[in-house]
Amino acid sequence: MWYTIHNYVLWGKCCMMKENSTNYELYTEAGERLKGCERVWQKYPRPQLRRANWQSLNGIWELDGKSIRVPFPPESLLAEYEGVCKEHMTYRKEFQLKNYDRTKRTLLHFQAVDQIADVYLNDVYLGRHEGGYLPFSFDISETMTEKDNRLVVKVIDELNKDYPYGKQCKNRGGMWYTPTSGIWQSVWLEQVPVRYIKELKITPDLHGIHLEIREEEGMCERAKVAIYLHNGEVLTTDVIGGQDYIDLRSHRTEDGSVYEPRLWNTKEPYLYRMVVETKEDRVESYFALRTIEIKGISHDNEETACVCLNGEPLFMHGVLDQGYFSDGIYTPAEEEEYERDILRMKELGFNLLRKHIKIEPECFYYYCDKHGMLVMQDMVNNGDYNFVMDTALPTIGIKKYLNRRKRITQVQKEFFEKHMCRTLELLHNHPCIIAYTIFNEGWGQFDADRMYAIAKKADPSRLYDATSGWFAEKDSDFDSLHIYFGPKKPVKKKRPVFLSEFGGYSYRVEGHIFSGKNYGYGTCRSEEELWERLYARYNELVTPYVYITAGLCGSIYTQLSDVEDEINGLYTYDRKVCKVDKKKMKHMADNLYKWQLHR
Repeated sequence: MWYTIHNYVLWGKCCMMKENSTNYELYTEAGERLKGCERVWQKYPRPQLRRANWQSLNGIWELDGKSIRVPFPPESLLAEYEGVCKEHMTYRKEFQLKNYDRTKRTLLHFQAVDQIADVYLNDVYLGRHEGGYLPFSFDISETMTEKDNRLVVKVIDELNKDYPYGKQCKNRGGMWYTPTSGIWQSVWLEQVPVRYIKELKITPDLHGIHLEIREEEGMCERAKVAIYLHNGEVLTTDVIGGQDYIDLRSHRTEDGSVYEPRLWNTKEPYLYRMVVETKEDRVESYFALRTIEIKGISHDNEETACVCLNGEPLFMHGVLDQGYFSDGIYTPAEEEEYERDILRMKELGFNLLRKHIKIEPECFYYYCDKHGMLVMQDMVNNGDYNFVMDTALPTIGIKKYLNRRKRITQVQKEFFEKHMCRTLELLHNHPCIIAYTIFNEGWGQFDADRMYAIAKKADPSRLYDATSGWFAEKDSDFDSLHIYFGPKKPVKKKRPVFLSEFGGYSYRVEGHIFSGKNYGYGTCRSEEELWERLYARYNELVTPYVYITAGLCGSIYTQLSDVEDEINGLYTYDRKVCKVDKKKMKHMADNLYKWQLHR
């Protein structure tokens, strides 16, 4: 049994850490509204495969004999859990299924449970899931009763590094954060027909989509698809054999002209609504038309490799987004808090979030789809980590790759590959995702070229940063750099150069900090000094190289918000204070986009 360092005095007048005497209000406004509330996270959890007949199981559960609010991890304020977080925990929930229909099948869904979950319903063992970031489900049709049901989830979370763990650490501090245990995403029920649509796979181009419709037993034999066009008309077609290419230009408008599709981009993120019906089932979804690719742009008898969105050069002006929240740690108080973060960064002029070593609930990606925020999604690391070899020496420029095979076991390799492929499947349909990071700074890195080949084959419609920061091997879509210190600057290469991390200046806003510790890559004493250093760093590392001819395709500033001791965010941890001048940030961003088009 181990006691997490992150045990709060729950819902008191302050947020006191047991490891220090710092007392600060760190609740978000949404979190304050949830005190004592049982109805939380009530939106449909799967926005791209929606059905009408579903029921949330979020709310008050029992954990080891004490009350807890799900889906918040027990270490968080929002969970209101007064027990001790242990490596072995047992959740219990009693429920009745509303609008019960015995002619249908009933599915029990878990969006994420960290790390191992053994699930029982009415004393019947349903099965086990391993790994804390991906959804899983069980068919409970034969186990569930029409009235009272007893759900038990036995969780093991030893922070076992065989499994993906992200930036969780038992001894949190610096750039390693409070571990989160157990259920941290939604739990819900869904009634489906005996033969139901299990998965849609949507791959777009600039004219239409390649659509695959899968049922539990394989490809769907026949389905009717309705696509709601932006002019108010509806394109309908039959899909035979489970897959087809649907060209939106095949539709003739009411005046007889060819329909001109609307594309998705960062300024006009148009989403098409789609309904898929089979003989027994009906689901709602959406898609967007867009492409992402690397292609050569010619200038002065020379060609430069550029990232292009819908065929046009794109500068990825991004920020590192770790997805941590002061009141819920891994889980914000409500779904809309993800949307607020996205809009906060749009307001500062950013067009991309690098989602750092964490897979979010699908609502996050939906809000990015809706608002035209590009996403570079990191795979979640497992395996060992060594501060000196993986961070300290490379940060100061000593980046010789050492043989790591003895530190990465075969079990860890196999689980990472499986988890990577499942992540690609889970997020495939979201147009916001244009790229993935496979390995970050060597954390758990192995066979990077082979992992790149596997990912590229599984989803060739995205770009891949195989080794973000350092320890590059042969194959990647980017030359990826992390520059926090020193005089090193981007140098044009055959591949697009991507400044995948830089900046990270700390500025302490009193009354909005987590502890007395300050972690960052340079300390500022005021908002003015923060802006001066940030602006100077952009002028040193980004602005001179942003032109297409210079080969820099994007940059990622560290980071969106403070996270615990790491106070280098553009916002404070509670999101109540923006540390930079919004107008200045937006003006700088607008200039970057203008200069990038200079040839």
